Amino acid sequence: MKKTIKLIDLDCGHCADKIQNAVQKIDGVTSVSVNFLGQKMVLEAPDDRFDTILNEAKALIKKIEPDVTVKA
Repeated sequence: MKKTIKLIDLDCGHCADKIQNAVQKIDGVTSVSVNFLGQKMVLEAPDDRFDTILNEAKALIKKIEPDVTVKA
């Protein structure tokens, strides 16, 4: 499954890189791309584990950038 997730208040390119690198390391992530200018993340993972992986990604993003709001 592939889904685009909004990252509201993502305020720097370096932060986007940190988020992308961290989410990429989650077990089961097929691919991830964070677009700083578009304030979005495209996440791809197996259908059967997608919700679990998305929740883990949300928690990770909150830890890295507490000001970013994740809208799936």
